[in-house]
Parts: sequence; structure tokens; C-alpha cells
Amino acid sequence: MNTTKKIIDNLRKKGYRITSQREKILEIFLHLPDEYHLSAEDLQIILLQNNVKISLATLYRTLKFLASNGLLRELDFGEDHKHYEYNSANKPHHHLICLSCGLTTEFNDEKLLNCAKDAALNLSNFQVLDYQFKIFGLCANCQGKIKA
Repeated sequence: MNTTKKIIDNLRKKGYRITSQREKILEIFLHLPDEYHLSAEDLQIILLQNNVKISLATLYRTLKFLASNGLLRELDFGEDHKHYEYNSANKPHHHLICLSCGLTTEFNDEKLLNCAKDAALNLSNFQVLDYQFKIFGLCANCQGKIKA
């Protein structure tokens, strides 16, 4: 059984109605390269290219639904909108975000994850379910433009 079908079956067992639009959105995120993060507007363009018509309001509701069920991570990169990525529990990662061009680069650091878990547990007996570590700055390309 493929991943999309397993996820859909689990959601249906929980009593959720899964429309063809929700299924297509989930498929897009499951097949998206790891380093891609989509805004609702980016996703709507992809859907339209695949002949899936969906209003932006329905798209936002679907993204919230998938995020609230732990399937997508909602990311705030300091812009006026959110980005989303598939929530792969076995691939914790962090983001470097260029404030000039918006380039977002993922990186892994097990020490940061352990530090977050230790701090949460030691400071307030808090169980970490998800965390996001973001570093804002300038990418090498934008640094070069400033120096020029």
C-alpha cells in the first residue's frame, strides 16, 4: 500500500472526509523534494497546472487541516504568509533564510535537536512534539551584491 493511501485510510478511520482535492494536495507534498516549501499561492498554481480547481479559501482550510493532523508543518519565514512542507518525523531539520532574496536552505544538526529537548524537559518538564529553528541572514550571493 502506498504512503498516500495509508495516510488517507488513517484519516478516514478517524472520521474525516477526504475529498479528491485533499488527496491531490497530500500527493503534491509527498512528492515534493525535501528542500521545497510551498505557500498556499504556490500550491494553487501547481494545482491549476494539474487541472485541479480549488478556491484559495478551500486551499487554506485544507492546509490547516493537514497541519493540524500532523501531516504538514506550517513554517513562518518572516514573510506575510506561511509556507508548508511535508512533516517527515524522521527528518528533523532547520532553516537558513536570506532576508534579501528569500532563499531558504535546510540543514541538519542533531545537537540542536537534543539541546531543544533538554531545555524543554529541564526547564518545564515540557514534551517536545515539534520545533523549528530558523536563522535569518544574508546568503553568499546577496552578501556579494552588498559588497559590490
